[in-house]
Amino acid sequence: MVKKIIKNQKIRVRIAPSPTGPLHIGGARTALFNYLFAKKNKGVFVLRIEDTDKERSDLKWVQNIIEELKWLGIEWSEGPDIDGKFGPYKQSQRIEIYKKYLEKLFKEDKVYYCFCAKEELEARREEQLSRGLAPKYDGKCKSLTKEIIETNIKEKIPSVIRFKVHGTKIKFSDLIRGEIEFDTGLLGDIVIAKDLDTPLYHFAVVIDDYEMQISHVIRGEEHLSNTPRQILLQEALGFNQPIYAHLPLMLNADKSKMSKRVGDVAVSDYHKNGYLPEALINFMVLLGWNPGTEKETFSLNELVKEFSLEKVQKAGAIFNVQRLDFINGIYIREKPIGKLTEVCLPYLPKEAQNLPKKTLEKIIEAYKLRIKKLSDITELTNFFFLDKLEYDKNLLKWKEMKNEDVKEALLLCDTLLSKISEGKWNAKNLEKVLLTEAEKFNQKMGYELKNRGYLLWPLRVALSGKSASAGPFEIAEILGKEKTLSRIQQTLDKLSQKMYS
Repeated sequence: MVKKIIKNQKIRVRIAPSPTGPLHIGGARTALFNYLFAKKNKGVFVLRIEDTDKERSDLKWVQNIIEELKWLGIEWSEGPDIDGKFGPYKQSQRIEIYKKYLEKLFKEDKVYYCFCAKEELEARREEQLSRGLAPKYDGKCKSLTKEIIETNIKEKIPSVIRFKVHGTKIKFSDLIRGEIEFDTGLLGDIVIAKDLDTPLYHFAVVIDDYEMQISHVIRGEEHLSNTPRQILLQEALGFNQPIYAHLPLMLNADKSKMSKRVGDVAVSDYHKNGYLPEALINFMVLLGWNPGTEKETFSLNELVKEFSLEKVQKAGAIFNVQRLDFINGIYIREKPIGKLTEVCLPYLPKEAQNLPKKTLEKIIEAYKLRIKKLSDITELTNFFFLDKLEYDKNLLKWKEMKNEDVKEALLLCDTLLSKISEGKWNAKNLEKVLLTEAEKFNQKMGYELKNRGYLLWPLRVALSGKSASAGPFEIAEILGKEKTLSRIQQTLDKLSQKMYS
């Protein structure tokens, strides 16, 4: 019989990603829930690398997993980069441990070699489906004689190791989903290893959880169907059964399961695109967990205090990137301007390195309300770092302005701004000077008196080359007097070209 985890046993949880690609956002959420559960209960959080897939595993993905978890602030007590008494923490370094347990199962006649070819297995599967049966292995190789097995192995006939499944009902209590029952008679004998030196997922994970004294297995719902297989192996080996909790699936907006092959699903994608780690943490925890309050943002420390598995929902959680943008925007606006400028700097062109810190901070301050993610700053502010702007000259027109009126507006701006000394060159004074003349300009040109756009829109476009930007006063202050007047003159030269119509 499977032994239940003793309730007062020290809580030990783990995540066990496969290094066959970058850390998936779903894997990061699982890591977060495990981390919070361990911290809340003064337990231990373990990082284990499941790299027995020799063909697809790569060290660069191990590094990616470690780096992105650390970037998120999710720390572990034991792992491949931290010594612990239950190591090693990479499955590829634990082969002798798995081999010991495989040999034990062979001695107890609980496993056997299967030599059925893939084509043969597929044909049987199709035949079972055609009869409306659930496909499962029919046990053909279960009764092979010792001589046949030895001969096949000697002749290097491809084989796998199967575990004998005796049809029974498996019942277990899931902390999120309640009481669950499976009929293992539908499974057939399951493959647990390719050979003595190549264990497969179900077998290795059972051994590792036991050897590392894992008390709770908190993982995604997609693993729910794996649980009866693993409980059967625990029973066969006389192991403790950990307490299970299966998190809801993460879904796309159309409620389809998030795929590793569709859109941005790697944590590194969000990292590179300029999402803040605290925003991603806050967003991920709300994918399936409900604090039961109106509070929208939490620090990691606050989450440790608030978190409980009892508040995790069963239904799938929809990944709404607009919601993520909203949360990220909150954290961006709350960041001190010095820190925000620091994290935005990698998204600015190299020319930004030559600007004074105060100038960079003014640029970021002017745009922080428009930023949903840090990478937005690249397109929003690129004009500050260019010597010459390229844009459609018709963009200079405000509403029904005539071509010649645009030129008049810029000539007036040039005249007014030329008279302002360097000492008074700031957004507040620039606004005062220009707004005083805006109504006079409208009266002269026959435009609506209170509409300041007739004077200010052409100026703003001349300075930024964009249809949407910060105000002309803020931009002019940042550019400085010389560059502001130079851009007005460049625009006037552009207007003199015959193409303007």
